[in-house]
Amino acid sequence: MSRLLGDECDPTQLSALGLAFVGDGVYDLIIREELACRGNRPVKELNLEKVEFVRCQAQAELVKKIEPLLTEEEADVLRRGRNAHVTHAPKSATMAQYHAATAFEALLGYLYLSDRIERIRDLIRLGAGKNADREE
Repeated sequence: MSRLLGDECDPTQLSALGLAFVGDGVYDLIIREELACRGNRPVKELNLEKVEFVRCQAQAELVKKIEPLLTEEEADVLRRGRNAHVTHAPKSATMAQYHAATAFEALLGYLYLSDRIERIRDLIRLGAGKNADREE
């Protein structure tokens, strides 16, 4: 799989928040696909479960797991995302969790726009404690 539109885009020229904007959508779609493919269930149930994965706290935990596995380039993007100027966090999350979630989303946005979809899959599998090399 490659990017959906495939238009030219240089992710190195985008702000960390621009990358996070894309990464938020990428992660949301990945989680929706995973949950939907587990079998038919009411949409309300799917949405409730999705929220457990995409909330700041869950993304912050994922960052802790994958951070030691990142390349230098990926770590730089993560750092840029973590240092992005955000003015507020959801009431249910700390600013540190929100910064970590923004960093994670920036990394996903960067990898997606760099057409490195398989690396996104690997990092999410590793963060979830799954073998990144398994065939699906």
